[in-house]
Amino acid sequence: MSAKIFIDGEHGTTGLQIRTRMAGRRDVTLLSIPEAERRNAAMREDLLNSADIAILCLPDEASKEAVAMLSGNSRVRIIDTSTAYRVHPDWAYGFAEMDKAQADRIRSARHVANPGCYPTGAIGLVRPLVMAGLLPETYPVSVNAVSGYTGGGKQMIAQMEQADHPEHIDAPHFLYGLTLKHKHVPEMQMHGKLARAPLFSPSVGKFPQGMIVQVPLFLADLPKGTTIESLHAALTAHYAGQDIVSVMPLADSAKLARVNAVELAGKDTMQLFVFGTPGGDHVNLVALLDNLGKGASGAAVQNMDLMLSA
Repeated sequence: MSAKIFIDGEHGTTGLQIRTRMAGRRDVTLLSIPEAERRNAAMREDLLNSADIAILCLPDEASKEAVAMLSGNSRVRIIDTSTAYRVHPDWAYGFAEMDKAQADRIRSARHVANPGCYPTGAIGLVRPLVMAGLLPETYPVSVNAVSGYTGGGKQMIAQMEQADHPEHIDAPHFLYGLTLKHKHVPEMQMHGKLARAPLFSPSVGKFPQGMIVQVPLFLADLPKGTTIESLHAALTAHYAGQDIVSVMPLADSAKLARVNAVELAGKDTMQLFVFGTPGGDHVNLVALLDNLGKGASGAAVQNMDLMLSA
């Protein structure tokens, strides 16, 4: 018997890509609400309560409303892709590779908070090093990143793609979050195991999908004896045996002249790099992913599959 999946918000960017990833699958049955009825609260509530897993692709307040609709139904399991529950203690954080027990937590959870795209890269780089004792939790972490414009949803897609849009954006690249109070910072700090909030500077490029996240480090401010090789070895050991997150060999990274932000567009994997000169003073940790792949829709499907395997 196939599992019944309802994507609440299936007509949005993340929801559409989740549907695409599940097209042709026989182990799941997609429950769907017509776009014209998406504001029909009674129909939406009925579909939510009829599902085995509800995937919420909604703004924060709408996600909280959906969760409230399911408060009396302990059978339906939830994956929420908003920021509403990413630091909630009762929700499993949906980054299966962030430590060895996380996949099992997701597998057995009723409530799973899908990670943000930027935090997936930042946490993927930082957390293993904190756990290995190579990055002090008090280190002043900086996270610099660029995302494809689909991360801004339908509104930004229209602004970037439609020249006649009243708020058309013609810049090839722009910074935002200039107050340094981005909504992703709390989950970066909590799940990155950092005692201090990281300084996060996000930006958007004029490409639909793709992402680069960078965490630069001063080796002199890390524990004595930490090198580019020891940082790379810790990341490699942490992700050993994983097929979605991989660490590029140091020798291969040293041969690169550039990293292409769209290299993994359309894929659900993430690649991690450690750049720097052996014996040098600085290291740049880099994560490469698709903001709608491992950064959103791909991660939601991965979490769904883990939950269905319970």
